[in-house]
Amino acid sequence: MNSQKEKMHSGELYLPTDDSIMEEQLTCLNKLYDFNQTRPTELDKRAKLLKELFAEIGEGCYIEPPLHANWGGKHCHLGKNVYFNFNVTLVDDTHIYVGDYTKFGPNVVIATAGHPILPSLREQAYQYNMPVKIGKCVWLGAGVIVLPGVEIGDNCVIGAGSVVTKNIPANSVAVGNPCKVIREIGEHDKKYYFKQKKIQL
Repeated sequence: MNSQKEKMHSGELYLPTDDSIMEEQLTCLNKLYDFNQTRPTELDKRAKLLKELFAEIGEGCYIEPPLHANWGGKHCHLGKNVYFNFNVTLVDDTHIYVGDYTKFGPNVVIATAGHPILPSLREQAYQYNMPVKIGKCVWLGAGVIVLPGVEIGDNCVIGAGSVVTKNIPANSVAVGNPCKVIREIGEHDKKYYFKQKKIQL
């Protein structure tokens, strides 16, 4: 029989209140607390702490404190040049994968954890976790919420305030609650960066 800790990454129901889980989680949260208390000028200290906190973190990543994460980023895998704006929340009870050059606006929430619909199981504190995968060069606007098990393809733009409940294919602009694809990224976007504002570099 799998331990409660092993069930965390299997999609099975488990008890997150298990002593072995709680002990390790608190160690991670203490380190995250240290990161969130750093001064804006302590960039080297922040970079060092992020390497200790995250499962993987590529070169050139920048995370604005405060960062909130159930496991302090322990189950998060970031590519290179990923940017998190203020107040990102990672419910990282299982793995979150983020591709290169992806940007998170302020107050984005990535959730891997869920609770069963049956009230009697919730009373007992049962939980399950499903990984989230976000591709390369994705932009999640302010206040986006991504739910457990969702995959977002490369190059997508997810509009501010959207609740992403299902997979979003690559090269899509998607918005809303629930989040839906409204169009593909195309020729118009090679000429205009915002409404009728022309790209002139």
